[in-house]
This record gives sequence, structure tokens and C-alpha cells, in this order.
Amino acid sequence: MTAPSELTTSTDMSRFGIMHLKRYWAKALANRQGQLAGNAFAGENDLDSALLSALNLGLEPTIQYLYLTAPTFPEFEDWIQMTVGGLPDASKVAAFNAQLAGTSWIAPTGDGMTELTLSAEDLAHWDRYGYVVINNAVSTQDCDQTIELICDFLSIDRYRPETWYNAHPGKQGIMVQLFQHPLLTRNRESSRIRAAYEQLWGRTDLWVTTDRVGFNPPETANWSFPGPRLHWDVRLDQPVPFGLQGLLYLSDTQAHQGAFTLVPAFQHRLATWLARLPPRADPQMQDLTELGPVPIAGNAGDFILWHHALPHGSSPNTAKEPRFVQYINYAPIVSQKMTDR
Repeated sequence: MTAPSELTTSTDMSRFGIMHLKRYWAKALANRQGQLAGNAFAGENDLDSALLSALNLGLEPTIQYLYLTAPTFPEFEDWIQMTVGGLPDASKVAAFNAQLAGTSWIAPTGDGMTELTLSAEDLAHWDRYGYVVINNAVSTQDCDQTIELICDFLSIDRYRPETWYNAHPGKQGIMVQLFQHPLLTRNRESSRIRAAYEQLWGRTDLWVTTDRVGFNPPETANWSFPGPRLHWDVRLDQPVPFGLQGLLYLSDTQAHQGAFTLVPAFQHRLATWLARLPPRADPQMQDLTELGPVPIAGNAGDFILWHHALPHGSSPNTAKEPRFVQYINYAPIVSQKMTDR
């Protein structure tokens, strides 16, 4: 079995001048061949995520390429350059290297925590319920253009229901495997969204993930909502570390229009609820609808930010219009809960 010391080090440079990439590639290929020693690299998950963020790469397409192709390292570098449409952003590469090397943080946008998105009322709501809605986080014009981008990608017409259910290789249920585009990047780098994450994390050294988008059309006699329903995206070993997730409404979304749904304030109840489960019961397999989920309606440009200890998911769309969203998240290389919140 392969131990961490037997792989290339994180300080080895790629031809892009970024650290850790060669080690990330080597880990993936060793894991593909069944050569990894247990959870030897579990402590590097946050670092791996920050690396992909710095390179503007989505996790899923990167993993698929590595595991299906088993490329040489130069081939992996070629794929990255082709995927992102050129060389990686030099400022993000410099920021990642500086943080990994332990030198001073260099914000990849040149900005620090220069504005406060969340008011005292927002923070009180956050502390009580574990989520907050940021109104007008992205302009309606950018939201409309992003919807056009999604429709073009899926070969559908926003206003023609007969096109919404066409098969497409980029669809995975209501998830759409669209990651790279300047519009998506601009939405991710909204100053109001970033500032909200900085407030809740209490730090500015955050990396934005390159995540996908979503399209949830109305249910019909021939098409039923496939999920995901209420779930968690984090291990529930106690104590669950502090972490955030976020979703941008690209279209006005009513409560019955496939709205994002969560269980408010469950971050305060999670440990007690887990302790009451039968031995060896899987939390994800319980009837989470009994916990009191609430659909969150919103307008185009509204951003929902929630504590990842809350059960959450999408919901069946019983309206007449589709729901369009973009998933956006920020996190530091080393996730740790704020000491003052």
C-alpha cells in the first residue's frame, strides 16, 4: 500500500507553477489502482478542494477524467488547460502557493473583507435558524443570461415546456453538468456573496468552488421529481465541523416551484437527534420529513446560505415554470469553526 511519504510532495510544481497538483494526480491514480493505505490522505481533502478552486475545476469532471482515463501527468495538465480555456489564473495560483507555503495570504481578487453583507438582524437569524437569505446578491440581468446559457447547453427553450424533458448527457436528475463559463464565474465571485461567507467564517482566506447548476422542471404524468430530497452532504460524526453551503436562485421561485428546502435550526438539534437513533441506524435513511422541513421561496438573484448540519434538498415542482439555480460555496483550505460565533 502507498503511504503519503512515498508520493510526490505538495511542493512539487506543475508546469502551471502551482503546488500540490502533481501530488493530487498521483493520489488519484494510486487510489484508482487500489494502492492507497486506508484514509492516509483524508487530512488533505480541504487542500485538494482549494486546489481545484484555484484552477477553476469542478470536482466531478476532474475525478471522472482521472479515473476513467488514467492520464500521464502531462496529459492531465493538457486536459486542465483545455477545460479552463487557457492557462490558470496567475493571481489564484500565486494565492494558493502562498497559503500552502505558509506565507501571507494573497487574495486572488485583490480584495479583503471590505463590506458587510449581513446585518445584525441577518446574523441573529443565522444564529437561531442556521440559514440566511441574501437578497439581490446577483443582478437579474446576469441571472437571465445564465438561464439562457443553461438552456443553450441543454438545447431547451425556457418558454416551451415540450422541450424541458428532452434527454441530454449533461443532465443528472435535476443537476446540470455545466461548470465553466465567464457568466458562472462572475456569479460565483459576487462581492455580496463572498462578503457574507467571510462574515460567517470570520476570515478572508476563502476559496470559491467551481460547482454546477440546476434545472428542476414541473412534474408531469411522465416525469417525476428524482431528488435529491432532504439529506446531508457532510459526515455526521460528532461534533460536525463548521461548514457552509449556498445556492443562487436564477429565476423567481415559489414555494411549490421545486423550492430549496431545509430544516431550520436543526444545527442545534442534530446531536440530540442522532443520539436517539437506534444503534447502527443510518441517519440518511430516516424519514427526514418528520423533522419539519420548510421550502424557501425567493426571487431571481437571491442567495440562500445555510449551515451544512441542516438537512436540505430540493422539492417537487408543482408549478408551471422551471426552477433554475447555481450552486456556490466558499471555504478555507483548513476548515475550522470560528471561535467568536
